[in-house]
Amino acid sequence: MSKIDDIFGRIAAADRPEVFITLRSRDEVSADFAQSVAGGGPLAGMVLAVKDNVDVAGLPTTAACPGYAYTPDVDAPAVAALKAAGAVVIGKTNLDQFATGLVGTRSPYGAARDSRRPDRISGGSSSGSAVAVALGFADIAIGTDTAGSGRVPAGLQGIVGIKPTVGAISTDGVVPACASYDTVTIFAATLDLADAAMAAMAGARGPRPFGTPTLLAAPERPVVAVPAELPSLDDNWRAAFADAVSRAESAGLVIKTIDLSPFLAAAKLLYDDALVAERYDAVGEYIDGGGSDLDPTVAGIIRSANRFGAVDLLRAHRKLDELRELAMTEWGDATALIVPTAPMHPTLADVDADPVGVNSRMGTYTNFCNLFDLCGLAIPSGIVDETDGSQAQFGITLLAKAHEDAVLVDLAQRLGAASPAASWPESVAPTVELAVFGAHMSGGPLTHELSDRGARWVGEVTTAPSYRLVALSTTPPKPGLIRDPSDGRAIQGEIWTLSPSALGSFLADLPSPMMLGQVELSDGRWVVGFGCAADAGAAGEPLDRDRW
Repeated sequence: MSKIDDIFGRIAAADRPEVFITLRSRDEVSADFAQSVAGGGPLAGMVLAVKDNVDVAGLPTTAACPGYAYTPDVDAPAVAALKAAGAVVIGKTNLDQFATGLVGTRSPYGAARDSRRPDRISGGSSSGSAVAVALGFADIAIGTDTAGSGRVPAGLQGIVGIKPTVGAISTDGVVPACASYDTVTIFAATLDLADAAMAAMAGARGPRPFGTPTLLAAPERPVVAVPAELPSLDDNWRAAFADAVSRAESAGLVIKTIDLSPFLAAAKLLYDDALVAERYDAVGEYIDGGGSDLDPTVAGIIRSANRFGAVDLLRAHRKLDELRELAMTEWGDATALIVPTAPMHPTLADVDADPVGVNSRMGTYTNFCNLFDLCGLAIPSGIVDETDGSQAQFGITLLAKAHEDAVLVDLAQRLGAASPAASWPESVAPTVELAVFGAHMSGGPLTHELSDRGARWVGEVTTAPSYRLVALSTTPPKPGLIRDPSDGRAIQGEIWTLSPSALGSFLADLPSPMMLGQVELSDGRWVVGFGCAADAGAAGEPLDRDRW
């Protein structure tokens, strides 16, 4: 049985018609799959589901509102990039209408139910995309995230969700929710695959005009903040988060607690203040026209946004700036912030009884993220025993400042999630390889001078057999690498990758007699590496070994 036959068999057996709004035919997908496998590419043979507020050429874009539907002639850039990398679109997935919600129930196409417990919500608004991955209907799925839509469903479905820095991925061809804060996201079962998909999308945009990442990894001993208080979590969910924090400490992360109050206060601005006017700007005219296909909760939220004026919006932005300053003061020296992805896993009946209140609580730990221009990575983190005897997926989200997306991938790796050696931001970031041979090697007394600058350890290397080491009279002691083709040997060292700005900072602080130059490796490559001044090398004590 082919992979596509297996997936379509799984879709038929699962009887989850609410997952897809548009499902392409088996024959069409099979033909594209065969072409993908033959053509190759980093995502060759990967099946892609696309949230139905993102354009796919030839397929309707509904935003979960049939009367709003249109059929685009071209793919959104994010979709085009994934297809160019070999991914095969299987269909368009259900969502909270106009991407307004975190529950996955606000759709005339039906509530997208949890992949394991069908009496529970899937999380929204990227509900169908997350469930499609969780049920094995797709390898990867595009979501969007304004208030948590690319993280909450990942947490509840036990999968990975990457929410990049705002602007890192083009939002052209995406029906806007709040255009200033919208992001395109990726769901996948593993961090490896999610990272590969992000690399494809980010690379398609080219060098990012809004900012280039300078940190490629977290420091050697990163300080990570966690909330001092955990509103909306019951005892079992609190215990699950405490276990996640304990594992982080065991992995070498230094934990500090912070007051999350300014973060939570900012979260309320997204729906309860004038910032919600952006949702009216996006689709308000259509909603004012009425229609039987409008979700009443979504229509009520967006219509109410029209009550705000320009002065209200200015005040909301000023309040947001004030809260951001308070929040970043709390953040302090932390490399990242760890929060629960979701505070609970409601039933469909819970949402029916209190659609606005439940949705608001689901965004407790997500709504502030895009407002503060943070990037996020949601990863699974165990199981919660519910009071009814069932078990819920538990997830945490790692948050970092804008353009520090690579730091999150590195931290996730330390917490046990497999990840590629080079994270997706490196696909668009200029980098430099640096060869080191002494105290800067991993575990050495000066490793922090690289790791604190966001350098990423790549691996061990050996020079060409044309070098020797001398012991320099420095504090701490360092070796001096001298090129001596007539009396040299192969010297063992390491390669680190860092940004050009980090290398410039490193070089500016490099003490005499150390210097940087070109070093020849055993594979014939020449890379930037350590050396020492000739007079210091001549005065140094010769070392009769090939490693410091």
